Amino acid sequence: MTALEKYYNKFNEDHRLTTRHGIVEFTTSMKYIHDYIPENTKVKILDVGAGTGRYSVALSREGHNVTAVELVKHNLEVLEAKHEHVNCWPGNAMDLSFLPENNFDITLLFGPMYHLLTKEEKLKAFEEAKRVTKPGGYIFVAYVLNDYSVISYCFKQNKIKECMERKSLTSDFHQIVTEDDLYSYLRLEDINELNSITGLKREKIIAADGAADYIRRELNALDEESFAYFIEYHLANCERPELLGASSHLVDILVNVK
Repeated sequence: MTALEKYYNKFNEDHRLTTRHGIVEFTTSMKYIHDYIPENTKVKILDVGAGTGRYSVALSREGHNVTAVELVKHNLEVLEAKHEHVNCWPGNAMDLSFLPENNFDITLLFGPMYHLLTKEEKLKAFEEAKRVTKPGGYIFVAYVLNDYSVISYCFKQNKIKECMERKSLTSDFHQIVTEDDLYSYLRLEDINELNSITGLKREKIIAADGAADYIRRELNALDEESFAYFIEYHLANCERPELLGASSHLVDILVNVK
């Protein structure tokens, strides 16, 4: 069992997206997915790194033809146990050879880029996503931001001296990835470089959860009406470039130009 599998065997992925800060991320991502589905149209969607199926199940229930690919056996078993109309496959984002090319209208990469550590691994995932997505289709890619990790872990949890002693950060506080890491934290410049290499065209880039991850306790204390206002605030501001860096997650919306 890999370190990643051990991690997700303990981590309740189903629960994460139903918490207040998780609801912000899920609501935002679903809103933008819907923006790229023509009205009154059912499309073919591939969810790579589907986890326990939060997005796959929701989109399938809307009538879309959804295929889910998941690396972690435990997560896939949880998804399959839901008995939803989702085509489930065990698989790795870097090798989707069991899926035909030019087949999906929308491909979601909402988990893989968190855990693919090297540029080469990320580019392999992009190559596969491009191959299976129709020309003119959309690829949604989620990332965890470098500065979120520095602020929340190094300073909020007071781990900065340990990180500097381990030499896990550069002098300008960019993560130095090692094979022992579970997560890869990127800056916008890193994401832009990946897009440049792959030739994918950006439609939009959004802050998936904005400040929500930093203020979990405060969100949990809000009544339902006040929380609804926070969702409204976030959706009104999640495309503002000056606020992208305040998010823990970004979603890059790319068009597959072949």
